[in-house]
Amino acid sequence: MLDAFLLGLAAQSSLLIAGLFAVWVNVPARIVGLLGGFGSGALIAAVSFDLIDEAAELDNIELAVWMLFGAALFIGGDYVVERRFGSEGQGGAMGIVVGSVVDGVPESIIFGIQVATGYPISASFLGSVWVSNIPQSIAPSADLAAGGWTARRLGTLWGAVVVAAGAAAAIGYLAASNLAVADGDRMAALAAGGVLAMLTTSLMPFSQERGGSLA
Repeated sequence: MLDAFLLGLAAQSSLLIAGLFAVWVNVPARIVGLLGGFGSGALIAAVSFDLIDEAAELDNIELAVWMLFGAALFIGGDYVVERRFGSEGQGGAMGIVVGSVVDGVPESIIFGIQVATGYPISASFLGSVWVSNIPQSIAPSADLAAGGWTARRLGTLWGAVVVAAGAAAAIGYLAASNLAVADGDRMAALAAGGVLAMLTTSLMPFSQERGGSLA
């Protein structure tokens, strides 16, 4: 279980690293937009080549239902954020943070299940998760830092997300070890739906607004 927890932490650690980088280094808005565009592309690749492939055992109807559930989770979380922060500025940035949670927790559950079952960890999936988290964290963190968030506050925010991912990996490990029906298919579909909802409503518009057509 410890191995699963540490794998979950490692996979999502780039969120914390990149978030603090955005506080210590003044990243121009255009660069933030371009990084967000890069992250969007990396996440589309992760959905297409890893998450959907991971959910290949589901039939089309079940795949669609779990993807819609993932999208609904993001939309619900984003609605709460908008009520708290508004839809612009910090609200838009926090929407991307919500997307990181909806994306990262199911991914980490998948890692935990793979560790428990001895299923080979996909280096490409792990790499795409780690790399795509960098612009996904820098983009909102730069806006939050410009809005007055300190390194300590941002570190606490992203640190909580990373620890939650580690805990999710441990839960995935325990579930796979004790429940014969536990597998990563449904979590992969849920993560795919949440990522697509986050991309279309938050990260892509955020990136285009700041990076223009190059994003």
